[in-house]
Amino acid sequence: AYNALLNTTTKFRASMAACLTILSYMATAVISASEAMHYAHEAFHGIPVFGATIGLLGFFTFLTILGISESAVLAIGIFVFHLVSLTVLLGAGAFFLSRHGVGLLLENLSTPAPGGMGKALLFGFCAAMLGISGFESSANFVEEQKEGVFPKTLRNMWIAVSVFNPLMALLALALVPLAVVPAYENALLSHMGRESAGAWLGTLISIDAAIVLSGAVLTSFIGVDGLVARMTLDRCLPQFLLKKNRRGTTHRILLTFLLLTVSVLFITRGDLKALAGVYTLSFLAVMLLFGLGNVLLKIKRGSLPRPQVASWPTVILAMAAVATGLVGNAVMNPEYFWVFLEYFLPAALIVIVMLTRTALLTGILFVARSVVAALVKPMSRLSQWTRDTIERINAQQVVFFTRGDNLANLNKVMLYVRKNEHTNRIKIVFVRGREKVPERLEADLRFLDEAYPEIDIEFVVLDGEFGPPLIEELTRTWRIPANFMFIGCPGGGLPHSLGELGGVRVIV
Repeated sequence: AYNALLNTTTKFRASMAACLTILSYMATAVISASEAMHYAHEAFHGIPVFGATIGLLGFFTFLTILGISESAVLAIGIFVFHLVSLTVLLGAGAFFLSRHGVGLLLENLSTPAPGGMGKALLFGFCAAMLGISGFESSANFVEEQKEGVFPKTLRNMWIAVSVFNPLMALLALALVPLAVVPAYENALLSHMGRESAGAWLGTLISIDAAIVLSGAVLTSFIGVDGLVARMTLDRCLPQFLLKKNRRGTTHRILLTFLLLTVSVLFITRGDLKALAGVYTLSFLAVMLLFGLGNVLLKIKRGSLPRPQVASWPTVILAMAAVATGLVGNAVMNPEYFWVFLEYFLPAALIVIVMLTRTALLTGILFVARSVVAALVKPMSRLSQWTRDTIERINAQQVVFFTRGDNLANLNKVMLYVRKNEHTNRIKIVFVRGREKVPERLEADLRFLDEAYPEIDIEFVVLDGEFGPPLIEELTRTWRIPANFMFIGCPGGGLPHSLGELGGVRVIV
């Protein structure tokens, strides 16, 4: 969602989406770790749930700092084991019902729904939206997959969710009285296994759940590491987070995330109902932003080549369904909204400060100058430090590759840079292959140089071919990261995909 919005709208809006994603990762890590240890406790009663949850979070922090990422072979193994375990549970449940009947199922179904059947179906749909967790993090692996693999990934997840989720809900109604469900809410599937086939199946389901949920914790750490690193590269978060160790991992991001998750555990004292509200709203908001990003791509980047095209009715229907789930969960648990704000607002405040820091520093400079008469020496040092800091921030040069754009497009580039980037230097680069430099280009740039006196415009003509090798060479020679290199929206003539350009951003 962050990358889609960053390429279609302002950095501020994309950063707010990233804050929601970070909250989703945080809640997923804590809830998954806690639930994993609850299931492990069902199999091995001597495990202390609270302490083991902290230990699990620390263990995965250690693994990710070492540079261990998700293994495709291991993921397939866990996936197959999970499918086999759920299939065994369904089979055992069906056999149990064939011998004991479906009386409990009929009794549970006949229980009057509070507020009527329509309200129950609506809120049931809203709650069930939380059962599709995983779709929001699957997009992180698009660039690591071969072309055509990601749609198959979504299809397989859709099939698994569509088959197992309804059947498990139906089996739960057939095996567990409604009045008893709250007592086993932390390990309901394990209880269903014991009820249908005995202790052995309950233990199997507990082990399976602990493994799968632990995988979700690892995914959260890897996902937040990549997202925060990208945001820091885009100067949305403090630069000290990018410090790397000898293994090449950004340990400060991972340790900060560990401290955040552990602090949440202590604040809630292991009672994660409050944190469930953060997860509910942030997860559904992120899913809604995926749809919004798709809409903005259609409107603002219509000529951008893409292997898959979702139709307007599909996108609108999906957004309406997710919005219904989001509003329904907020209405169903209004206290969740305030808990969500308690976590979201501090995260958003950090990003806002980073995005407006030059304005804040300018304000500090103004105050310093106002009182300089009374505090000449102390304030002059502060003024100099503030001025140097602003100059250091603005010294980051950016690059725009032009194909000979007209004056209107070049003006849009200048407006975008002035609004979204903390810089006063821009290189306008024309890569000359077989084409000649447009006659009007230099004159247009001289005009823009006069129109924007606060930004130094440098025009560069290069011989060669625009593509990943040129980006890598310029990144090395000019010492300008690829994510500070911009292009206009490419049409079908670009032989390279946007992902191959190493983070080059589409801005017009």
